[in-house]
Amino acid sequence: MGLDRLIFIRSLLAAAVLALAPSVQAQPTANPVATFAGLDKITGRITRFDVYVDETVLFGALEITPRACYDRPSSDTLQRTSAFLEVNQMRLDGSAQRIFTGWMFADSPALNAVDHAVYDVWLIECKTSTNVPPPSER
Repeated sequence: MGLDRLIFIRSLLAAAVLALAPSVQAQPTANPVATFAGLDKITGRITRFDVYVDETVLFGALEITPRACYDRPSSDTLQRTSAFLEVNQMRLDGSAQRIFTGWMFADSPALNAVDHAVYDVWLIECKTSTNVPPPSER
Protein backbone atom coordinates (compact mmCIF):
# COMPACT_ATOMS: atom_id res chain seq x y z
CA MET A 1 0.00 0.00 0.00
CA GLY A 2 1.44 3.34 -1.05
CA LEU A 3 1.98 6.22 1.32
CA ASP A 4 -0.52 8.41 -0.52
CA ARG A 5 -3.21 5.75 -0.20
CA LEU A 6 -2.46 5.29 3.53
CA ILE A 7 -2.73 9.06 4.13
CA PHE A 8 -6.00 9.12 2.18
CA ILE A 9 -7.47 6.24 4.24
CA ARG A 10 -6.38 7.85 7.51
CA SER A 11 -7.97 11.16 6.53
CA LEU A 12 -11.21 9.37 5.63
CA LEU A 13 -11.21 7.58 8.99
CA ALA A 14 -10.56 10.84 10.83
CA ALA A 15 -13.42 12.54 8.97
CA ALA A 16 -15.74 9.62 9.81
CA VAL A 17 -14.81 9.76 13.49
CA LEU A 18 -15.43 13.52 13.58
CA ALA A 19 -18.76 13.14 11.80
CA LEU A 20 -19.96 10.44 14.20
CA ALA A 21 -18.66 12.04 17.37
CA PRO A 22 -21.31 13.87 19.37
CA SER A 23 -20.93 17.61 19.09
CA VAL A 24 -20.21 19.47 22.27
CA GLN A 25 -23.02 21.87 23.05
CA ALA A 26 -22.63 24.88 25.28
CA GLN A 27 -24.87 25.08 28.30
CA PRO A 28 -27.81 27.44 27.82
CA THR A 29 -27.70 30.74 29.68
CA ALA A 30 -30.80 31.67 31.69
CA ASN A 31 -31.92 35.26 31.22
CA PRO A 32 -34.39 37.31 33.29
CA VAL A 33 -36.05 39.09 30.34
CA ALA A 34 -37.80 37.81 27.21
CA THR A 35 -38.47 40.09 24.26
CA PHE A 36 -41.54 39.33 22.18
CA ALA A 37 -43.21 40.82 19.15
CA GLY A 38 -46.96 40.77 18.82
CA LEU A 39 -49.13 41.34 15.77
CA ASP A 40 -52.67 42.65 16.05
CA LYS A 41 -54.22 41.20 12.89
CA ILE A 42 -57.11 43.68 12.97
CA THR A 43 -55.00 46.85 12.96
CA GLY A 44 -51.88 45.35 11.37
CA ARG A 45 -49.77 46.87 14.16
CA ILE A 46 -46.70 45.03 15.40
CA THR A 47 -45.63 45.76 18.96
CA ARG A 48 -42.32 44.77 20.53
CA PHE A 49 -42.31 44.29 24.31
CA ASP A 50 -40.07 43.02 27.10
CA VAL A 51 -41.38 40.74 29.83
CA TYR A 52 -39.57 39.58 32.96
CA VAL A 53 -39.56 35.83 33.59
CA ASP A 54 -42.58 34.93 35.78
CA GLU A 55 -44.23 38.30 35.07
CA THR A 56 -47.58 38.38 33.28
CA VAL A 57 -48.32 41.06 30.68
CA LEU A 58 -51.42 41.74 28.66
CA PHE A 59 -51.18 41.97 24.87
CA GLY A 60 -54.65 42.62 23.54
CA ALA A 61 -56.78 39.86 25.05
CA LEU A 62 -53.77 37.63 25.74
CA GLU A 63 -52.00 37.19 29.06
CA ILE A 64 -48.39 36.20 28.38
CA THR A 65 -46.18 34.74 31.11
CA PRO A 66 -42.66 33.56 30.27
CA ARG A 67 -41.41 30.97 32.75
CA ALA A 68 -37.87 30.63 31.36
CA CYS A 69 -35.77 32.30 28.69
CA TYR A 70 -32.52 30.71 27.48
CA ASP A 71 -29.97 31.53 24.86
CA ARG A 72 -26.86 29.80 23.58
CA PRO A 73 -23.72 31.06 21.82
CA SER A 74 -24.16 31.72 18.09
CA SER A 75 -21.68 28.92 17.38
CA ASP A 76 -24.11 26.35 18.81
CA THR A 77 -26.03 24.21 16.32
CA LEU A 78 -29.18 23.91 18.45
CA GLN A 79 -31.94 26.47 18.65
CA ARG A 80 -30.07 29.43 20.09
CA THR A 81 -32.89 31.31 21.85
CA SER A 82 -35.87 29.65 23.49
CA ALA A 83 -38.50 30.53 26.05
CA PHE A 84 -41.08 28.49 27.90
CA LEU A 85 -44.30 30.41 28.21
CA GLU A 86 -47.95 30.25 29.12
CA VAL A 87 -50.56 32.21 27.21
CA ASN A 88 -54.14 32.73 28.36
CA GLN A 89 -56.97 34.32 26.43
CA MET A 90 -59.03 36.65 28.59
CA ARG A 91 -62.80 36.44 28.17
CA LEU A 92 -65.32 39.24 28.57
CA ASP A 93 -66.53 37.77 31.88
CA GLY A 94 -62.98 38.06 33.30
CA SER A 95 -62.17 34.36 33.14
CA ALA A 96 -59.12 33.05 31.32
CA GLN A 97 -58.62 30.12 28.97
CA ARG A 98 -55.17 28.62 28.45
CA ILE A 99 -54.45 28.59 24.71
CA PHE A 100 -50.71 27.86 24.74
CA THR A 101 -48.16 26.25 27.03
CA GLY A 102 -44.78 25.31 25.68
CA TRP A 103 -41.44 26.26 24.22
CA MET A 104 -41.09 29.00 21.65
CA PHE A 105 -37.95 29.37 19.53
CA ALA A 106 -36.71 32.68 18.16
CA ASP A 107 -34.93 30.96 15.25
CA SER A 108 -38.16 29.16 14.20
CA PRO A 109 -41.13 31.32 15.19
CA ALA A 110 -43.65 29.18 13.31
CA LEU A 111 -42.53 25.94 15.00
CA ASN A 112 -44.55 26.51 18.19
CA ALA A 113 -46.76 29.47 17.50
CA VAL A 114 -49.59 30.92 19.55
CA ASP A 115 -52.70 29.95 17.59
CA HIS A 116 -55.14 32.85 17.91
CA ALA A 117 -57.56 34.45 15.46
CA VAL A 118 -56.65 38.06 16.27
CA TYR A 119 -53.11 38.01 17.73
CA ASP A 120 -49.76 36.48 16.81
CA VAL A 121 -46.95 36.47 19.37
CA TRP A 122 -43.38 35.33 18.77
CA LEU A 123 -40.09 35.33 20.66
CA ILE A 124 -37.40 37.77 19.53
CA GLU A 125 -34.62 37.33 22.09
CA CYS A 126 -33.64 36.74 25.69
CA LYS A 127 -31.86 39.55 27.51
CA THR A 128 -30.11 40.21 30.78
CA SER A 129 -31.61 43.69 31.21
CA THR A 130 -34.25 46.08 29.91
CA ASN A 131 -35.29 49.66 30.46
CA VAL A 132 -38.68 48.40 31.71
CA PRO A 133 -38.67 48.52 35.53
CA PRO A 134 -39.04 45.12 37.22
CA PRO A 135 -42.47 44.31 38.69
CA SER A 136 -41.20 44.87 42.25
CA GLU A 137 -40.38 48.54 41.44
CA ARG A 138 -43.72 49.48 39.92
